[in-house]
Amino acid sequence: MFALLPPLDNEVRAAYLARLGVEAGSPSVEWMFTLVRRHAERVPYETIWIHSGELWGIDPGESARRVAFAGRGGYCYHLNGALGLLLHSLGYEVHGHIGGVHISDGPDPNAVGNHLVLTVTGLPTASNPSGAWYVDTGLGDALHEPLPLASGMYVQGQFRMGLERVGGTEWHLTHDPAGGFSGMSWTTAPARQADFEERHAWLSTSPESGFVKVAMAERRDATGVDVIRGLVLARIGTNAFTAEPLTSKQEWFDLLASVFGLHFDASPPGTRDKLWDTVLSAHRQWEAASNK
Repeated sequence: MFALLPPLDNEVRAAYLARLGVEAGSPSVEWMFTLVRRHAERVPYETIWIHSGELWGIDPGESARRVAFAGRGGYCYHLNGALGLLLHSLGYEVHGHIGGVHISDGPDPNAVGNHLVLTVTGLPTASNPSGAWYVDTGLGDALHEPLPLASGMYVQGQFRMGLERVGGTEWHLTHDPAGGFSGMSWTTAPARQADFEERHAWLSTSPESGFVKVAMAERRDATGVDVIRGLVLARIGTNAFTAEPLTSKQEWFDLLASVFGLHFDASPPGTRDKLWDTVLSAHRQWEAASNK
């Protein structure tokens, strides 16, 4: 998938690395871990763009430019698409795969295509001699750093996750019960951008999509995840809490900037006003339904 895409130009790559707070270097396990950790910590999983009327596509090059220059994030197609292109431009052997995030206890055939998965190969270590790694910054509250592509239980901060090979062509991730979903399965076959276009259109526009119903953002760090859903900020993991709903437009945008690194300077005029009106209206409707 990524080998067939135009490479990032030097300006985009430099700005992208600057947002992550790292400098360019030769491919290595250590540097890959640093890149992925910084990406999880500084580029949020977010659906804010849906509620401001910004109709984003899933071209990895466009996603990388938004990350680099606009101070924005996105959901899995954007985050893993941009990161995959960045890693490829830095010399890593990156592969995209078709995944399916499921809420139920086991894999859901209807979920296939709702997630873009990354793997990186060619980096063997003593503990991971195959040299294959599962890389994913597009699951919101799940991974903070890569996992060896090997069956086992893995602990990252407060979350305990399982990775299992299923047959000869599939993998399955079981998320911690404290997380926002049950698991995610994927096939080892290579993916194309076209494999995700139809599902992206539904996820970003259908009234039945959870992403359309609630504006949200998540930022993963080493000990947990910060989450905002509508006007309510919460933390899962170390120092867990759920705050009271925000009532000030300025406080809400200040929080998006300070906690999630989200800025709207590059968005079309009127974006902030439209976004606040949409999120505030949804919260009032939720309050009215809750008080019935």
